[in-house]
Amino acid sequence: MKAKAFDTNIFKRILKYTKPFQWRFNGVIIFAVSLSIFAALRPYLLKQTVDGYIKTHDQQGLLFYIILMILVLMAEVFSQFYFVYWANWLGQDIVKDIRIKLFKHMLSFRMKYYDNAPVGQLVTRSVSDIEAIAKIFSQGLFMIISDLMKMLVVLLFMFYMNWRLTWIVIVAMPILVYFTRIFQKKMQVAFEEVRTQIANLNTFVQERVTGMKIVQLFNRETIEAEKFSEINQKHNKAWIKTILYNSIFFPIADIISSLTLGFVVLYGGIKILNGDHFTTFGDLFSYTMFIGMLFNPLRQIADKFNEMQMGMIAANRVFDILDTDDQIQDTGTVEAPVFKGSIEFKDVHFGYLANEEVIKGISFKVNPGETIAIVGATGAGKSTIINLLNRFYEINSGSIFIDNHNVKEYSLSSIRKQIAVVLQDVFLFADTILNNITLNHPEISREQVVEAAKKIGVHDFIMSLPDNYDYNVKERGIMLSSGQRQLIAFLRAYVSNPSILILDEATSSIDTYSEELIQRATETITKDRTSIVIAHRLATIMNADTIIVMDKGLIVEQGTHQELITRTDGYYKKLYDSQFSVAIAN
Repeated sequence: MKAKAFDTNIFKRILKYTKPFQWRFNGVIIFAVSLSIFAALRPYLLKQTVDGYIKTHDQQGLLFYIILMILVLMAEVFSQFYFVYWANWLGQDIVKDIRIKLFKHMLSFRMKYYDNAPVGQLVTRSVSDIEAIAKIFSQGLFMIISDLMKMLVVLLFMFYMNWRLTWIVIVAMPILVYFTRIFQKKMQVAFEEVRTQIANLNTFVQERVTGMKIVQLFNRETIEAEKFSEINQKHNKAWIKTILYNSIFFPIADIISSLTLGFVVLYGGIKILNGDHFTTFGDLFSYTMFIGMLFNPLRQIADKFNEMQMGMIAANRVFDILDTDDQIQDTGTVEAPVFKGSIEFKDVHFGYLANEEVIKGISFKVNPGETIAIVGATGAGKSTIINLLNRFYEINSGSIFIDNHNVKEYSLSSIRKQIAVVLQDVFLFADTILNNITLNHPEISREQVVEAAKKIGVHDFIMSLPDNYDYNVKERGIMLSSGQRQLIAFLRAYVSNPSILILDEATSSIDTYSEELIQRATETITKDRTSIVIAHRLATIMNADTIIVMDKGLIVEQGTHQELITRTDGYYKKLYDSQFSVAIAN
C-alpha cells in the first residue's frame, strides 16, 4: 500500500503512542512556544537599541538593553535545549514501545507467514523503519510546530513594528510556499523508493551472508557480486534523486530569501534617504534578522517535512505488519496439564498451498509412553505431521487429539510447553551453551542442566570445551560440529521435561562417535515418554513400538519392524533391504 503525502489516519495512530508520555508531550509544546517568543524578541530589542540608544548615544540605556538581550538569548538557549532533548527523548520512548509491540506481534505469527516473508525485510521494519518513526518527533512534528510558531510570532512583531515593510515580505512568501509544495511532492515519491530499495538491499545481504557457504561452495562469488551491484545501483539512484531535489530547492529558497531582503533594504533605505519617517535604521537592522527567521523556517519546514514523510512511510510499513492477522487462532481455554501422552490423528488433510495437499487424510493413534517411528521418502509428509501436532499450521480438515482432547481446546502455549522437538538442522543462538540449553528459562538452574547432561552422556563433551557450559558457540552454533549441536539440542529437549518428545531426523548427517552418544541420549530421554521419531536410518527405529510408513502424503504401511519386514513386496521391506545391502557393501 502506497503511503499518502500526509496520511492523517497514520498520523493519528502514531499520536496514540504519546498518551503514556502526555506530560512530556505538553512540555515540548510549551518549550516550542517559549522558544518562538524569545527568538522573535531579540530582533525587536535590537531595533529598540539602535533607534533609542545608539542613535542618541545613551550608554546607560545601551548597556541595559545589551544585558537584556543576553538574558533573552540565555532563555532562548535554555528553551532550545529542553525542546530538542525532550522531543528526542519522547521519540525514543515511543519507538521503544512500538518496537516491543511489533516484536511480540511477530512472535505470534504462524510459520506460514515466515515461509513467505523475507527475513531482511522484517529486520528493516524492526530496526531502521522504527528509527525513522522516532524522527517524526525528534526531527519532524515538533520542529515543524516550532518553526510555524516562530514564523507566526515573527510576523506579529513585524506587523507591529512596520506593516509596510512586512507586506513586501508577505508578497514573496507564496512563491516560496509554491516551490516548497512541489518539493514535498517530489520527495514523497523519492523517499518511498528509497525505503523500498533499503528493504531489498537488506534482504539480499542478509540472505547471502547467511548462505555464504553455499555461495562459495558453488563458486557464485562473481555472480552474487554482480547481483549486489545491480541492487546497490538501484539504491544509489533512489538516493541520488532525493539529493537532486534538495540541490534544486534549497538554492531557489536562498535566492527568494536574499531577493526579499534586498527589496526591503532598498525600499526602506530610499524612504529614509528621502526623509520619510515611516521606517528607521532600527527597522532595517531588525528586518535583516526577521527575514532570515521567517524564510529559514519555511525552507526548513520542507526539510523537516521530508523527515516526517520518511517516518510516515516507515510507520505505514510497520503498521502493515502490526495489522497482519496471521496468527494461529489461540481460542483454546484449557490449560494443558502434564500429558499422559496419547495422540490421535483422524482423517487429517493439510496443504501448505491451496489445492496442493501434502497430507491426504491420514489417521493413526499413539498410546501413552509408546515410541512410534515415521519413515518415508523426502516429501512424503513426515515433518509436516510434527508441524501440525505443534499447531504451527492449521489443518484443512480432520482432527488431532492429545489425551482425548482436540488440540484446539488447549491454549497454544500450554501445548508447546509439553512438547519438545529435536530437529535435524539445529539452531543455536550466539550465546553460551548453558543459555542455549535453558533458553534463559528462569526455572532451569545450572545444576539441573549439569545433572541432565550427565544422565544422557553429554557432560564430558561439554566439559572438554573451553569455558565448558559458558562456552560461546557464536552465531548458529558455528563453533560446534553438527553432531555436537545435535547433542546440545537433545539436552535442551531433556531439561524441558516434556510429556511428548519428537525427534525429526535427529541422527542424520553425523559422525559415528556422535551417533553413539545420540543413541544413548535417545534411549534416556524417550524412556517412559511418548515419542515420535522421524528417521531415514532404519537401524535407529527398529525397536519402535509402531512404525508408520508414508508415501506422497498417505500412510501406506503400519506395524512393528518384524511385521513390516515380512511383507515381501512392502515399501518398508524394500527400504530396509536397500539400506542393509548398502551397509553390507560398505
